[in-house]
Amino acid sequence: MSGGGARPSRRATVTGALVGALIGAVLGLVGLARLGAPWWAALAVLAVAAGGASTGVAIGRRRDVRDAALEPGETVLGTYTVRPPYTEHTPPDLQQGPQYQVRVTTLSIQLWERSALVWRHPWPELRVVADGPRVRLHRGDDEAGTLLLEQPGAAHEVLAAARRHGAR
Repeated sequence: MSGGGARPSRRATVTGALVGALIGAVLGLVGLARLGAPWWAALAVLAVAAGGASTGVAIGRRRDVRDAALEPGETVLGTYTVRPPYTEHTPPDLQQGPQYQVRVTTLSIQLWERSALVWRHPWPELRVVADGPRVRLHRGDDEAGTLLLEQPGAAHEVLAAARRHGAR
């Protein structure tokens, strides 16, 4: 995505999320005041609203980074959560979102580790096979990757998109 038009709309979205969180907090505080709740209950409402706003900003930033990696004219068809290749000793912070995600676009498939692009493969170079919840990607005679997708039916959605956009 390029051009100056996308940046103001992103800022407006993030600002809107922050204003929405603030409005929600104010309404929560007014409700607590009417119920005669103690003053410290208001702090809990503000903390929850701030946490929600912070998460919204992080999601917006991650989306900006990922959208900047798109080619001109490329459109995102779907984003799917991928199970990590190994189990971590400590679970990831829920506010950070899933650790690995696949973005299926009209031109390629991309594996992201939060905001870092791990790899990208154009559809015409790939042979894609769905094996239950797994998607196997092959480039020539080599296996380019195996993805275990969390959402039910996601493997077949990726396979259908791959075939529509030039994968074998």
